[in-house]
Amino acid sequence: VQLVESGGGLVEPGGSLRLSCAASGFTFSNYAMRWYRQTPGKEREWVADITSTGVFTFYAASVKGRFTISRDNAKNTVYLQMNSLKAEDTAVYYCNTRLTLDYWGQGTQVTVSS
Repeated sequence: VQLVESGGGLVEPGGSLRLSCAASGFTFSNYAMRWYRQTPGKEREWVADITSTGVFTFYAASVKGRFTISRDNAKNTVYLQMNSLKAEDTAVYYCNTRLTLDYWGQGTQVTVSS
């Protein structure tokens, strides 16, 4: 199982970024996918979930209405569209899937700063 995130970077408050997570090594379309984030000294925080078919999505209260999780099962990729970014969204963002074990990508840094 391999998860590779991309799309992070530096953005001004109020700006947007789209993160991608390319998955391989398992039947992507059979599994829910998640995004988490982590800042130094804090526990990893759940951000969003999407079910295997993409029909249902779930969000943390802190990002609901600003972030959108989606997936393309033909491309084995899950996305996180982040709009109206705030300084407190600054973190390393990880994608995750749970088979018999939890699998994580290497993370991508998002920095929101003027």
